[in-house]
Amino acid sequence: MGRVVGIVAEYNPFHSGHLYHIKQAKMRACAEIAVCVVSGNFVQRGDCSLINKWAKTEMALLNGADLVIELPVLYSVSSAENFANGAIRILDDLGVVDDIAFRNRNT
Repeated sequence: MGRVVGIVAEYNPFHSGHLYHIKQAKMRACAEIAVCVVSGNFVQRGDCSLINKWAKTEMALLNGADLVIELPVLYSVSSAENFANGAIRILDDLGVVDDIAFRNRNT
């Protein structure tokens, strides 16, 4: 198996910036595979997602993600710290993720 990059996201909804992020994450990590941990029907701090988790997953898969894993609601409705900790733990527990990409709002 090639290199794997992990991505933590909400995709609420998926847009061109997310597509750019997936492509850049794969390129910069020299990864063949992108695994995305994505919030489901509820997003950070308990808001309802604008689109359902199935649509989010389909959009991600059609735009470069190779595997989408739903972040459990316990983490997705929590603080940013718990959201991130839950997602990173999932990526780490997979045992195949080589790098983790995140979005820097300043670039």
